[in-house]
Amino acid sequence: MDRQPYILIVDDDPDILDNIITVLETQPYRLNTARDGKQCLEIIKHEVPDLLILDLLMPRMDGWGVIREMRTEPRFAGVPIMVLTTVVEDASRRRYELETGMAMEVQEYIQKPVAPVELIRRVEKLLQVERHA
Repeated sequence: MDRQPYILIVDDDPDILDNIITVLETQPYRLNTARDGKQCLEIIKHEVPDLLILDLLMPRMDGWGVIREMRTEPRFAGVPIMVLTTVVEDASRRRYELETGMAMEVQEYIQKPVAPVELIRRVEKLLQVERHA
């Protein structure tokens, strides 16, 4: 039997975390959560997720900081990242490029709110790509 994909969900809003978990619990995934970017980076040092679902606007360390750290650390560089945020995609990509001088490498970008069926579809798509990589 295949092992269950491990998904780390990072968002400072407990309601959003609850909603995402409620949706993804219906699937055969192992789920973990973090409330900010610093906690996220601590967690992935112990177990690298198969997928990271990441908010951008958070305290202590924002999502842009997490992406920057992960993309410069070889152990985490290949982890697919799904950004799930209220920030418009163009604005957040521009901000990241201005701050880092690099393109924002994320596999999926979704603006909140997202329909449960759509969230599952996109997560499944990213995990399929990851399994076949």
